[in-house]
Formats: sequence, structure tokens, C-alpha cells
Amino acid sequence: MTATDESPAASSPGGDFVQSLARGLAVIKAFDGEPAALSLAEVARRAGIPRAAARRFLRTLEQLGYLRAVPEGRYAMTPRVLELGYGYLSSLSLPEIVQPHLEDLSRQVGESVSVAVLDGDEIVYVARAAGRRIISVRITIGTRLPAFATSMGRVLLSARPETEALSLIDSSERPPYTPRTRVDSAELTTEIRVVREQGWAMVDGELEEGLRSIAVPLRSRGEVVAAVNVSTSTGRESADETRRALLPALTQTATAIEAELRVAL
Repeated sequence: MTATDESPAASSPGGDFVQSLARGLAVIKAFDGEPAALSLAEVARRAGIPRAAARRFLRTLEQLGYLRAVPEGRYAMTPRVLELGYGYLSSLSLPEIVQPHLEDLSRQVGESVSVAVLDGDEIVYVARAAGRRIISVRITIGTRLPAFATSMGRVLLSARPETEALSLIDSSERPPYTPRTRVDSAELTTEIRVVREQGWAMVDGELEEGLRSIAVPLRSRGEVVAAVNVSTSTGRESADETRRALLPALTQTATAIEAELRVAL
């Protein structure tokens, strides 16, 4: 990070502008993670302020608990800095938090990406980023689909105690949407156990012929609160090829979302 003519430390847009606050924020922003600890000279250069001013801001932030002194005259951020963004993050809803991540993943893999929650024996879509490829299943926010026949549904069922998951499966209507749809209660229970153990679910042509989806859970404070999936067409790829192509990016996205959920929810 380097100071520019447009940095807060280098401009005073009006009479109500508090330059000292802008400089203090510039000092905090100087700690952009690389490297984790900065010297006085590095902070002054990155924030675009004199060394004397940088020294005062660093000592103030240290006394307030946002920075700590480390060996060799350097400073590093403390976890207390997270308080500065907590109010914003805690005001966000789950869809608002996940949406940017879904859009990034959709652009990366060129497919539709969704997040859903469990409501009884159905999943409810709460966020979605549509890919370029068109499928006949029309999905919008609020769409409900049967949990037993969807990848996100199976992930969410696997997060419930087995007796509860079995009860939800047994009590649900299980029409055969395609010749591949698994409708047998015992077979579905076994599949849910596999999903629980491996941490992801794939549904291949069970909800709609030619439609394949893979899903992973989203956790907050140790609890599964939702699931995220990528939907694609079967095309010429095998299920294993789809898993190898999509699961790493999907898992990485889930990890990034969970990092925000730990603060916000």
C-alpha cells in the first residue's frame, strides 16, 4: 500500500474534514497484512504522513489496544482492530454477506452458485449468482425444493442429528423426478451418512436430467447455518471430473464466507 494524492492523509476536502482522524485511519490502513509488522518509517511512507505524526498515531493506537509493539521497533495489529468493522458486519444479513462471494465464484467457474437454508423437509434459496449456462429449473430467491433430492438439502440434513434427519426424510413426499432420483428412505439415510463423513454432497441427475450440483456446508460458531452449491450440466464430464474441477473452489469460497460469518452472525 502506498500513499497517493487521493489518500485521506493528503487531502482536506472541506471545513468539516478532520485531518487527524483521516491520518489515524491511514495509519491503520497501512497495515494491509503484508508484512504483518511495520516499522515507523514504513508506516509513515505508506500513510503519506511525516514520521513525527506517524509516531504519535502509532503510540496512541498502541495505548488504545489496536496495535502492539514487536521486536526491532516494529508494530503489528491486534485482534481488537476487528471491533472497527464489527458494527457493519453485524448489521448484514446472511444474503448480503454471501452475495459478493457467490458472484466471484460464479465468474470463476462459469456456473450458477446458490445458498440455501433448511425449512422442514425443503430448502429455501436465500442468495444466488446465475451463471452463463441455462438450465430448465427456474431458481429465484425464495424458491423451495425438496431437501432429499438436492445437494444443499443433503448437506443440511447431514448436519442434523441422525434421528431428526431420518424423520424429515420419512415424513417428506419423495416423487421420482427422474429415473435416477433416490426415493428409498434407507438408501437416502445411507447417503446422508456418507455426506456427513465426507463434508460435501453431489446430486447427479436426480432433480432434473442433465443437472448436476455439488454442495458444502456454511458454518457459524460451530453450527451449520446454510449450504452453498455450484450447479452445472452433466455434459461430457464424469461426476469425479466435476468434483475435482469444482469442489476446491467451492470449499475455498465457503471458508471465506465462514470467516465473515464468525464476526457477523
